[in-house]
Amino acid sequence: MSQFDLHGQVAIITGSSRGIGKASAYELAEHGAKVVISSRKQDACDVVAAEINGKYGEGTAIAVAANISDKAGLQHLVDETKAQFGKVDILVCNAASNPYYGPQEGIADEQFRKILDNNIVSNHWLISMVVPEMRERKSGSIIIISSIGGIRGTAVIGAYAISKAADMQLARNLAHEYGPFNVRVNCIAPGLIRTDFARALWENEAAVAARNATTPLRRIGEPEEIAGAVVFLASEASAFMTGQTIVIDGGVTI
Repeated sequence: MSQFDLHGQVAIITGSSRGIGKASAYELAEHGAKVVISSRKQDACDVVAAEINGKYGEGTAIAVAANISDKAGLQHLVDETKAQFGKVDILVCNAASNPYYGPQEGIADEQFRKILDNNIVSNHWLISMVVPEMRERKSGSIIIISSIGGIRGTAVIGAYAISKAADMQLARNLAHEYGPFNVRVNCIAPGLIRTDFARALWENEAAVAARNATTPLRRIGEPEEIAGAVVFLASEASAFMTGQTIVIDGGVTI
């Protein structure tokens, strides 16, 4: 059996109606996992779940809408997953918010709080909801999609970068707490990826050209290029890895 085989595993992926989350859901299903598609809008989730079921067989995916700012909604996501699939083996905390671009001094309080709440506190909530059964079962993988913004300075997406640095520390802390129970917590830190979420950063052709000129691979990334790392961290292939951050950025941070 391949170390990457995920048959019999159940994965929740937040923000999975598009972008990195959607690509990750597809790749997890490709390797045998049952997947739960979740984002704010139920109709968008339904479309992706139907596509995955059409490709991998009915019953591979379900759609459960949830807003990451709504603690009760996240609990419903977990409860519904257990009701339909029986358990949660893998959690991919992918959904995030970034309502502000510009100097740190210009961010409104409500914008700063939204970024911190949605990108850190909501991950804490969701992890706390799934980890008790993982701990009892002595098996589980939690994956937080962070960002290279969390490992270097920025004058444009400062609050977002702060939140993503905090996600890396959250993973390190929880790796200590849950490691004795064989529950692993890791991060992925993508560079600039061609998603709707990052559109403000890659739509400007001149800016992307300048970015590409200093990127060793000379291009920005695609969502599918993050999904393979999600499968790695979800599977037995990474069984001895916890508390770490995998940087996938075309070489930008080297």
